[in-house]
Amino acid sequence: MTRAQQTISLALLVTSVYLALAFNLVPLNAKIQEDIIPVVVRRKADSLLQLPLWTLVTFGSYLLFKLGWGVITFNDVPHAYKELMAEIEVARKDLKANGIDVD
Repeated sequence: MTRAQQTISLALLVTSVYLALAFNLVPLNAKIQEDIIPVVVRRKADSLLQLPLWTLVTFGSYLLFKLGWGVITFNDVPHAYKELMAEIEVARKDLKANGIDVD
């Protein structure tokens, strides 16, 4: 199973559990059904949309942080640069040998 399939499977599982609790499809203890679920899911009339929205905002913030951290900690690799430039020169010579003008 690829990483994308795992992520999609987890997202579907969490969404299914969330919707099952939100629409009272799962019979739970009366204490949980009356005290805990309304706080998490039905505090306001439109809170069914608020929790997924805040989850999306939080996930987006996390991804922006990871992207920024990756940019900050990005290391220069001089050896890889030299290797890439050598491969480019080989490709240019090969193209010139085939009659293609590269500039």
